[in-house]
Amino acid sequence: MAAWRVAPDAGALDRRSCAHEDADEHLPAPETVPACDDCTAGASSGSLLRCLTCGHVGCSDSSAGQHAYGHARASAHPLARSLRAGDAWAWCYEDELFLLPMGEDGRAP
Repeated sequence: MAAWRVAPDAGALDRRSCAHEDADEHLPAPETVPACDDCTAGASSGSLLRCLTCGHVGCSDSSAGQHAYGHARASAHPLARSLRAGDAWAWCYEDELFLLPMGEDGRAP
């Protein structure tokens, strides 16, 4: 995945930009579905997000632990990508924006 774009938001009055849209996803995809790096063994981690800076895997904001958010805040790593099968999106914690992948040609797929 080469870069990201801000997802359209029909309810927004103006188009916000993300300072991290050009961030490359340089980390290889995990070979197995990981668990949250911070949840205790056996705890349900819900949806998982992977930090695009360092690869940390944390549970989403809809889980009790909210470890992906905690990691982003503590590390200042702004982007995390969903690891749910079939998902192709990322979240920018710094700009609070939903991001979609860009195609190989630089346009939305």
